[in-house]
Amino acid sequence: MAFLSSLNIAASGMAAERLRLDVISQNVANAKTTRTEDGTPYRRQVVLFSENKGFNSVLEETIAKRKEKIAGGVPANTVSATKNKGVLVTEIVEDETPLTPVYDPTHPDADENGYYYLPNVDVAEEEMDAMAATRSYEANLAVLNAVKSMAQTALSIGNN
Repeated sequence: MAFLSSLNIAASGMAAERLRLDVISQNVANAKTTRTEDGTPYRRQVVLFSENKGFNSVLEETIAKRKEKIAGGVPANTVSATKNKGVLVTEIVEDETPLTPVYDPTHPDADENGYYYLPNVDVAEEEMDAMAATRSYEANLAVLNAVKSMAQTALSIGNN
């Protein structure tokens, strides 16, 4: 039923944005952490999303590519009913932007040259990311509520 798949898509978006907000919170909490368990400064974490394709859509794409290959590179004339399943969190990766060096020979984490390194977390950037994640969450919630309202209306039509 289309209603249920729409609910699943919106719910997956909400879950992904919630995880993104959790990671942003962790980044802000560690914005001044100069030493982690492995002895290095904290590095900003970033959540990567991708499309969560259902088995049917992956199968359809594979068949279309094989038909195209058989036809000698001519694109297959197929209409694909893509059955997306929403958002998938691919991975959480470390941001590789450079750490900020600070000269303070008295700091316990200072190296032999007197420098210690601050994490690559910019609190203002994290705040903007948090606002974007919140807006995306709210948009998915609006979709969820709209689908719920349509389902209730469809049920009430059947009662008349």
